Amino acid sequence: MSAKGFDVCVSGSGAVAMSLALALSAEGWHVAWSRAPESNKPQQADVRTYALNARAIALLERLRVWPALKAFASPVYEMAIQGDAGGAMTFSAWQQKVAELTWIVDAAALERLLNDALRFAPRVEVVPPLSEQGVPPVKASLLAICEGKHSGTRAALGVEFSRKEYGHWGVATRLKATRPHNGVARQWFRSPDILALLPFNQPDPEASYGLVWSVPQDRARHLQSLTPEDFAVELNDAIRQSDAAAADLVGELTVEAPIAAWPLALAQADRWTGAGWVLLGDAAHQVHPLAGQGLNLGLADVDTLLEVLREAKLKEPWRQAGDERILSRYVRRRQWPTQAMSGLTDGLLHLFADERAPLKDVRNLGMSLVERLGPVKQWLVGRAFDA
Repeated sequence: MSAKGFDVCVSGSGAVAMSLALALSAEGWHVAWSRAPESNKPQQADVRTYALNARAIALLERLRVWPALKAFASPVYEMAIQGDAGGAMTFSAWQQKVAELTWIVDAAALERLLNDALRFAPRVEVVPPLSEQGVPPVKASLLAICEGKHSGTRAALGVEFSRKEYGHWGVATRLKATRPHNGVARQWFRSPDILALLPFNQPDPEASYGLVWSVPQDRARHLQSLTPEDFAVELNDAIRQSDAAAADLVGELTVEAPIAAWPLALAQADRWTGAGWVLLGDAAHQVHPLAGQGLNLGLADVDTLLEVLREAKLKEPWRQAGDERILSRYVRRRQWPTQAMSGLTDGLLHLFADERAPLKDVRNLGMSLVERLGPVKQWLVGRAFDA
């Protein structure tokens, strides 16, 4: 800690909070990491997987976390997307002239490695959680709120968090297949649900998947009530009904982990900054997981905040980290790409949730048309994967 106190107090315990604290420390800032004490109670296995884009991986490389995380990650070389009436698109790494489109990583491994790295960060001190009124336990120029979608500090600051419930839940687990995935991610828009298989390297290095299945709430509860064997039967049937050819390529799937589920929503804070505070990650915005961009948006928030703080330190050294002019630059750089991704995922979800026949024909025709328009398809995949 500096003689004048901390530069930044980071509140939160997830990947966005830890990445920010670690990155700020590497830039020479004195950081207070405000988090709840670690629990000794047994935790349910974390079955989440993240699809990390190029910008997110570049940040983790600078934090020296990526080399270790690669042992818990699998590259995606191709993505095959199927509509519900013949529409189809395929994205590939070679078309984008990159080594891979994205990497699928183990969520628990990412958080564990970030936590381990923070133990050795020279300018980070763990401090108690903020008060119920959102008051930090230490003095700092900037309070960075990375507390997730249920942020209590955001509410204490009077920030409105407009939330639109989709009535859908995300269902996730880990799967093992009888055939290798070959680095191909698959997604089916099935109206009203969306099913995605993400190639992964656990438990079988060549034939495992992370499942993300967006289904109506009642369907999610039904799926959670099933035994692993019965769940696998319904999953395999759903894939065969959607795309028999792909089902043959995937093979039979078995469930290898607990089945988790959570409600899905679109949400946006009405303010991202104020005098001496800033929101990042899910505390500022929440999107549907169909494009796998939730954590990427949060890590882009971290990267952008670092950029504006670094620039101000060089050009306006008299300004403190919590200066509202600095924070307004962060908002200007992040709001448009975040809103664009929110609009894209929300629009796609509603487009494919509508079961009226005319709209079904139009959306599948549009998907096939994009497949044939090379520049348009390349632009879309570039925005999604930051390639």
